[in-house]
Amino acid sequence: MNESDKPGTTDFGFRDVPTGEKQKLVGQVFSSVARNYDLMNDLMSLGIHRVWKRYFTATAQVKRGDRVLDLAGGTGDIAALLKDRVGEAGGIVLGDINGEMLRVGRDRMTDRGRVRGFEYVQCNAEALPFPDASFDLVTIAFGLRNVTDKDAALREMHRVLKVGGQARVLEFSEVKPEWFRPIYDFHSFQVLPRLGRLFANDADSYQYLAESIRKHPPQDVLKAMMDGAGFARTRYRNLSAGIVAVHDGYKA
Repeated sequence: MNESDKPGTTDFGFRDVPTGEKQKLVGQVFSSVARNYDLMNDLMSLGIHRVWKRYFTATAQVKRGDRVLDLAGGTGDIAALLKDRVGEAGGIVLGDINGEMLRVGRDRMTDRGRVRGFEYVQCNAEALPFPDASFDLVTIAFGLRNVTDKDAALREMHRVLKVGGQARVLEFSEVKPEWFRPIYDFHSFQVLPRLGRLFANDADSYQYLAESIRKHPPQDVLKAMMDGAGFARTRYRNLSAGIVAVHDGYKA
């Protein structure tokens, strides 16, 4: 029986947990890793996440003066890159459900001298506190897989977009070459938790993060979910042999 066959439960990594508990459990993980967030991404991606994020933001449909919502904004990497594209006249709302992650992001942006043009909102992607048609672009990078109700989050992303606006999802996905999968699994389940214990004294959180990648919908399934949420012209592009994928959709 998979999680969809069990009423009232959802996945937390490879465990089935009551649906109402996942948000709290994910919150504990990210409160634990918030101060080591960059280290976490470096360990999970061997440092390549920085290249993925630059591609993700450089190819987004955004222009000077646009208003952008960056969900699961973490420590502000995506927001900072997008602010360069929207310019002084544009604005970035950095949203995250985890208060500790949001504080780390705000502190880091302040340390970089990036103060003007940013807003910080603690919010749940499943029920966004913004009016309809508020943003020209909505992004979520490495965060959708941790959302309990992904369909609800996608519908909310669609709702707050302006007509013609773009939604973008950057997420770990399904590795395509068969020969590479055993190597990737070894890194994810054997190496990564040990590195988490060594560098962050937290093997369990890194174990969950590796498991959450495997439970995330693969490329074609996520594309279909975006179609179901009302997006038009949906598509995806694999990066690094499908280790991650960028999904796009538009509000017609």
